[in-house]
Amino acid sequence: MLNAFLLELMNNELFFDLYAIERMTEFRLKGLLERFRLPEAIFGAEQKDLMAVPGVDEDLAKAILSYQRSKEIAQRIKQAKNLGVRVISYLDEKFPVNLKGVAHMPPVLFIRGEIKENDRQAVAVVGTRRPSHYGSQVAENLGLELAAAGITVISGLARGIDTYAHKGALNGNGRTIAVLGCGIDVCYPPENRQLCEAIVRQGAVASEYPLGMEPLAMNFPKRNRIISALSIAVVAVEAGERSGVLNTCVWAKEQGRMIFAAPGRIGDERSIGTNRLIRDGAKILTATSDILSWLGVKVAGMPLKEVVLAEEEKPLLELIKNDPVHIDEICEALGIPMAELLNLLFQLEVKGIIKQIPGKFFVRAG
Repeated sequence: MLNAFLLELMNNELFFDLYAIERMTEFRLKGLLERFRLPEAIFGAEQKDLMAVPGVDEDLAKAILSYQRSKEIAQRIKQAKNLGVRVISYLDEKFPVNLKGVAHMPPVLFIRGEIKENDRQAVAVVGTRRPSHYGSQVAENLGLELAAAGITVISGLARGIDTYAHKGALNGNGRTIAVLGCGIDVCYPPENRQLCEAIVRQGAVASEYPLGMEPLAMNFPKRNRIISALSIAVVAVEAGERSGVLNTCVWAKEQGRMIFAAPGRIGDERSIGTNRLIRDGAKILTATSDILSWLGVKVAGMPLKEVVLAEEEKPLLELIKNDPVHIDEICEALGIPMAELLNLLFQLEVKGIIKQIPGKFFVRAG
């Protein structure tokens, strides 16, 4: 058992080395894994055997065989250990079932937390980074009610709809998975760091990108194929005319996933994309029960977790009622540092007691 554990740990580290080799691409890495199965075997192979893999020429084969781990990569490996990062290849039995066999499947996933067998029953909730109050409510309620019914909620940890969907799932005491468009050690957006850690504890954060990869614009359309592939249905809540949400739905259609869309007001630029999806054949979403009925899931669901307030959280609820109150007003009234206030507000959001609306205003949830 110990030998198996040490072997897994060693191969986990060697994936970072493989990605550090110049000209190593996903296509070449997938071919190498298909031929040699494990990173250890790749580094121990003969040059002629490496060159037998499509895309691996003499220069790349020599680079693999002469590779020496740099201090930078050693530091990344240390950081990965501290974060509890695991690397799972598409050949691993723990690789997400919904991803296996999908076109353009990533050769490996970097994962914090755990993707479980029952996460195959998953729904993606995606939408604009600048939602309306209506859109944020729809996303949060979807996340909560899907999670409460035992459905895993998939999204991308982005600002806006993604954030509300993840928070809703946490409030529903269910599972949620965030798929990043950057390295798993890079929190983007930075204000979602606490949310990211909460997701790790109650689900998983995953990325196809190695540690250190910045959130480049070109990463996100590529990332979207994993969000849709991990799910059996995709729900678009609000999306503009050229939103990345539409890219996710294109992937979903190619992968044979069902597409739902929440209708929006005619003329609202945040609803142009979702209304067009409905026009083009997406199922219209009027309530979470529409998805649950399609899935054949009874609406009874799981009980919501019991809410326990910390003493320092109670004064906030004396200030935050049904009428929106600005964060600066709360900070002034309580006389506590903004950093401490932000932490308390986040905890109350996760517990489902309050919610943030555009402009940094807060109101009671529900």
